[in-house]
Amino acid sequence: MDTMRTMLARTLRIAWRRRWLGLVVAWLVCGVGWVAVTLVPNQFESSARLYVDADAVLTPLLRGLAADSAPTTQLEILQRTLLSRPNLEKLISKTDLDLSLSGPSDRERLITRLTSTIKVTPQTRNLFTISYRDRSAKVAHDVVQTLLTIFIESATGGNRSDMENARRFLERQIASYEQQLRAAEKRRAEFRARYIEILPNDTNPNVPALEGARQQVIALDGRLQDAVTARDALKQALEAAPTMLVVETGANQAIGPNGLPIALPKTRLQEAEDRLRDLLLHDTENHPDVIAQRRLIAALKASPGATGAVAGDARDPNGVRRSVPNPIYEQLKVKLIEAETQVVSLQRQRDEAVRWRERLEKIQREQPGLIAEYQNMDRDYVVLRRNYEELLGRLQAANIAQAADTQADKVKLQVIDPPEIPRIPAAPNRMLLLTLVLAGGIAAGTGSTVIASQFDRSFSTADDLRELGLPVLGGISILGLIPLRYRLMTVLRFGLAFAMLVGVYGGLMIYVLRVTALI
Repeated sequence: MDTMRTMLARTLRIAWRRRWLGLVVAWLVCGVGWVAVTLVPNQFESSARLYVDADAVLTPLLRGLAADSAPTTQLEILQRTLLSRPNLEKLISKTDLDLSLSGPSDRERLITRLTSTIKVTPQTRNLFTISYRDRSAKVAHDVVQTLLTIFIESATGGNRSDMENARRFLERQIASYEQQLRAAEKRRAEFRARYIEILPNDTNPNVPALEGARQQVIALDGRLQDAVTARDALKQALEAAPTMLVVETGANQAIGPNGLPIALPKTRLQEAEDRLRDLLLHDTENHPDVIAQRRLIAALKASPGATGAVAGDARDPNGVRRSVPNPIYEQLKVKLIEAETQVVSLQRQRDEAVRWRERLEKIQREQPGLIAEYQNMDRDYVVLRRNYEELLGRLQAANIAQAADTQADKVKLQVIDPPEIPRIPAAPNRMLLLTLVLAGGIAAGTGSTVIASQFDRSFSTADDLRELGLPVLGGISILGLIPLRYRLMTVLRFGLAFAMLVGVYGGLMIYVLRVTALI
């Protein structure tokens, strides 16, 4: 520990003897550095903040109805393509940057420099900053303003151009599909007209015509069998029913073949008498309806056949019994005629259905691939029609989206902070650089004295001589003491020189503050 303290004290004594060397080195380093810092050109920065609302009110309203152009994705693409070569070429042509160009190589270097110096920095999801630095404040402002204009034009016009191209493409595809659809409809109609007998009908397209004809024959066979059975039953009932019935005079009953009485329908006279009895239940003899009904009964009795006898009927000489036609027999006869007519009709329908089935079977045997060919044709037609209708729907969605882009702000762009011509340079940071130069000069001066002390061959103490291995008899102290005033003058001279260095640094700092209008 004492050794290190001794070495440090020795180094400081030697460095103090070389103090003027360190001060000169510090002055040289600071002078050169401060001149270099002063000569560094100013860099002016212009910036603008842009707000982009990709979730405007119109976007969710049109979701699912119009073609979604994905505004958020589109914004990201615009951010990446803003510094593309075509945009930078447009930027150079619209600003004064092309005035300093002398050839293609200068243009390439300028494009490379613009790519690295123009910054597009997103701050939030919808807010980002465009900034640029240049030696000229006006050029920096013009570059940011031009980039802002290009971005807005790309955001509003690029999507419209893409939508217009998509709409034209859809219209061309629709026209092409329309021609194909018409040709397919014509081929389908001609094929169906040629083989309409065997092709499936429109009411039940899943059932082939031949299968339908077979099912129709089976159904007619069942109906015909039921009709024949009903007709045979009516024949047996008709054969068992008598044609005439024996009726007792004054009675409304007849005796059937089995000896049992059979109710006969009432005559008009009997019905009139029953009506008169009903009227007398609640009316008097002088009531107009009663009088009219008695007149009707008298007229019926005076007319021939009023008793209900039929011409040609055999009458009993005593007027007790008579024979009348059997009404049930007549009814059975009429129903039998209707049943025979239905049987004939169903037989005719079945014969026609059988002939139609045999014809379809013949056509299918002669042309077995006809149904498959029609199914393939119909399948192609269905696919074309489905694609055509889908393209029509896409075209309508594109028209709605294009109308939303042209007539409304689907993506809202708002310039929050427009670019301004900067008055204060953004770079370099001269105050920091001047301070670093001062620190570097002091460090260089101190380092030079320390290095110089390493080459010093003098001996500060008797112990340094003893380390050489030589006998040391003793040491002689300095004759006399250095006057205190001399020491003070030495320290003051060195301090004044160092203060002058610091004063120059302070003057430069004040100059920088005045230039940057901070004071």
